[in-house]
Amino acid sequence: MWLNRIVLSWKPGPLNDRNGVVRLIVLSGLIISLLGIKAALPETGLEFIDTSFENASPLWYQMASDGTIELHLLYDLERSSPNRAAGHFHFQIVAKPGSKLRFEFKNLDNVWNGSPSSVARELKAAVISEDGRNWRPVPLESFGTNRVRLNITMAGPKLFVARVEPYRISDLEALLASIRNNPQVEIKRIGKTVESRDLEIIRLGDPNARHRVFLRARAHPWEAGSNWVVQGLIKRLLSADKSAKEFLKHYCVWILPMANKDGVARGRTRFNLRGKDLNRDWDQPVDPDLCPENYALENWLQTMIKSGRAPHLALELHNDGNGQYHISSPPIADLDRHVERMKIFEELLRKHTWFTEGHTEESFRNTGTLGEGWLERFGIDAAVHEFNCNWIAGLKDYPSAKHWEGYGAKLADVFDDYFARVKPN
Repeated sequence: MWLNRIVLSWKPGPLNDRNGVVRLIVLSGLIISLLGIKAALPETGLEFIDTSFENASPLWYQMASDGTIELHLLYDLERSSPNRAAGHFHFQIVAKPGSKLRFEFKNLDNVWNGSPSSVARELKAAVISEDGRNWRPVPLESFGTNRVRLNITMAGPKLFVARVEPYRISDLEALLASIRNNPQVEIKRIGKTVESRDLEIIRLGDPNARHRVFLRARAHPWEAGSNWVVQGLIKRLLSADKSAKEFLKHYCVWILPMANKDGVARGRTRFNLRGKDLNRDWDQPVDPDLCPENYALENWLQTMIKSGRAPHLALELHNDGNGQYHISSPPIADLDRHVERMKIFEELLRKHTWFTEGHTEESFRNTGTLGEGWLERFGIDAAVHEFNCNWIAGLKDYPSAKHWEGYGAKLADVFDDYFARVKPN
């Protein structure tokens, strides 16, 4: 009887009537209270999921009726395209010690090249840490065609979770501060991101050295492994050992260490803040408004070319779930020479590092990437090097910052042997 009176006393208003919506919400709560309906969720021990720190991924979460905590990742959207990307995750669990928690990742339905391309098939492992600095791997559970779970037992009240061992802007700033006064180093600002963060190029060695190599890391913000690799290379080349000093007599290295700083800061997955993929559209001049990060790099490259210091070799470093070395085959006059040089480089990767994953097919095209674009437009031998984020086959171990830094250190040997073998002009 009381319920009937309450319902009959409510007069619906227009859908855009804010007061009407508020009354409806209050009415709904009152009805639930009068009927004795309880909205209590299963007790899991979870208190909160924190994303208030550097590089944390934007997400929202809810509790399913079986106690599973559903983590809804947010998509990056590509400009003027149906493409979208999710896959970066970095968050902190706050829960009662001893709690056994089950998480399921949602919004894995990525779209690439206009077609569905779920990221679930690449989500096989994650890393966890109590302090955000010392990380260890944990497996992810895949089931069905598009579902991924993480099972956690809380040893303490807080636990960080990430897809790969994070490398933040603060980590880069610490690295730059540690090397800035080294006489072998020049750090030069070349431009700014969409949100006006500085973009810097690090030079290691003599700019007049006989050979020159360029590396770019972190075009896609979730792919932190590329940062650990270049950090390992930098540390090796600036070490006091005899071989490192010899290397820097033979070649000079330029590194753009973090191309997509805005995405790293915001915990994004792929695109810049204006919806552009920094590893696409290198087959044409860069739009300075939509892609200021690439515009700054192209201006730097043009200056290097005009001064007679174009790189002899360029590597674009990434993470994915496969780890291949991408040799692109665009229709250029000297394609055979390029392919032969890239195969020599791969041979040397296998000799000096734990690389085993192999290269792409002979007919492979990676249109618009830095690897193909710099080759096609500027005649620079360039390639994209992916690092498997789930497993290192050559080490039979999970990836880690330590392993990736070790790989970067060995790249110093690879470059030296490569230039000795190829002898580019």
